[in-house]
Amino acid sequence: MTRPATETPVLTGDDRTGLRWVARSLVDRAGTRVDDPAWVAAARRSWEDLPGGVRALVREFRRHSGPDGRLLLTGLPVGDPPPTPAVTGSAQLTPTLPAALLLLVASGPGDPGAFAAEKSGALVQDVVPVPGEEEVQGNVGSVELTFHTENAFHPHRPDHVLLLCLRGDRDDGGELRTCCARKIVPDLTERTREALYRREFATAAPPSFTEGGTGSAHAVLTGDPEDPDLCFDEAATTGLTDQARDALAELRVVAHRRYDAVRLRPGDLAVVDNRVTLHGRSAFTPRYDGEDRWLQRTFAFTDLRRSRDHRPGDGSVLAK
Repeated sequence: MTRPATETPVLTGDDRTGLRWVARSLVDRAGTRVDDPAWVAAARRSWEDLPGGVRALVREFRRHSGPDGRLLLTGLPVGDPPPTPAVTGSAQLTPTLPAALLLLVASGPGDPGAFAAEKSGALVQDVVPVPGEEEVQGNVGSVELTFHTENAFHPHRPDHVLLLCLRGDRDDGGELRTCCARKIVPDLTERTREALYRREFATAAPPSFTEGGTGSAHAVLTGDPEDPDLCFDEAATTGLTDQARDALAELRVVAHRRYDAVRLRPGDLAVVDNRVTLHGRSAFTPRYDGEDRWLQRTFAFTDLRRSRDHRPGDGSVLAK
């Protein structure tokens, strides 16, 4: 059952004007690299210069992400993008207005960060279809991308995933799908909920990681039973016992019945609460002519201190 999210906050014209001014000012102060620590620090400081309406929305979402676990900001100034790239490992390495917007907004729920094994640790990554990779369950594919927690296998997965649309699919395919634990868990049987709390599941790394592997055994649900965290990758999480496999089967059915969907347009920014919300994408048909769907992605970590031993020099990239 596909349904829209409960509400989409509306930014005022003053909010959009102020956001563009701060982002443009940040680009004007940039060096040559998006991942320059000085530019990342400038984005963090510039967060306080954003319009109050924008900061209020993001701060409230950080405190509690609501029944949908997703915030959608529309009408952001992304400009006129160049042709959509179509190569594996594509990332935004030089400062641009969209990259500035992503780093600015990511500084609200936390700090931007990335993983060295994924797109060489780029802080702003392209989500684009790549020829020959259509069937891949990852950011280069164009078949249905099944529901998943971003980097569910990793002990320090991001708290939020930011997806900024630079170019939508011309055929209205590729809808972003999200499914929040706050809608899934009430529909699960008690037996399944109990099974999902046991550490009887394993999750493999996604195809985008150059170094694969599987994380240690983990539970799918953790924390307060009244509002649990959810960690699950439909394509990569397996049950280690019969009860665990049965629980995953029910979880899949409920997730596909309870998701919300939105077709992102240029200037739409979706912020997904990766702690409680799965996300995926419907299939679409790329033409590889420079006009295909193009999102840019950044991760935000609410407590960067937790991964200090994974980040050499207290930088933004997790090396392991």
